[in-house]
Amino acid sequence: MSHNLIHRGLAKKNFKENTLQAFDYCFKKNFGIETDLHVTKDEKIICFHDFNLKNKFKLNRYIKDLTINEINEIAKKFNYYVPELKELIQISKNKHYLMLEIKSNFSKKNLVELINQTKKLKFFSITSFNEKNIKSLYTLKKKLNLGVIFASTANVNKIIQKSMLPYIKILVMEKKFLLKKKLNIIKKPIYFYTARNKIFKKKYKEKNLIFEIL
Repeated sequence: MSHNLIHRGLAKKNFKENTLQAFDYCFKKNFGIETDLHVTKDEKIICFHDFNLKNKFKLNRYIKDLTINEINEIAKKFNYYVPELKELIQISKNKHYLMLEIKSNFSKKNLVELINQTKKLKFFSITSFNEKNIKSLYTLKKKLNLGVIFASTANVNKIIQKSMLPYIKILVMEKKFLLKKKLNIIKKPIYFYTARNKIFKKKYKEKNLIFEIL
């Protein structure tokens, strides 16, 4: 059975990504979501895509150099609120799947905090382009549902080799890999990003897709 998620909560064109309002809409429509995680200067785990604020808030300051309060004081000027992971977990009510992508390099302390915040969740996975994050999490807790994300430039044979590693429970990759039949030998779940229309959804209804704009 296929499993579809909403990329950064972007189920509608007018939604702001990685916001509680967008996530809540997805949950009400019975969709799980994919979101991005960073750690602030005061070690709060937040849902935010970029490493700095330049793209969203026209300020070249890095997430790691700012506290959560400082970030939201800046965000407020743009009618935006950057949520903490714990706020997302609260509104999900443990009923909806959360794919949590670690964007930056988390310290051991950050990873332990992430494990603590997600320990009561029933439906979730933790993924990252940075394989070091996933290996470190596996060392701390082997039963976690962990995954590695592969860029569009990844080699198919390399992906197949990686899929055999014990700490990789799921794989996430760009949608161009839907056409790579060699990947059919992988027995672990594969998610493909980012689909953007209902025709795509219908054509690949047997696949796990990460969507924007339903």
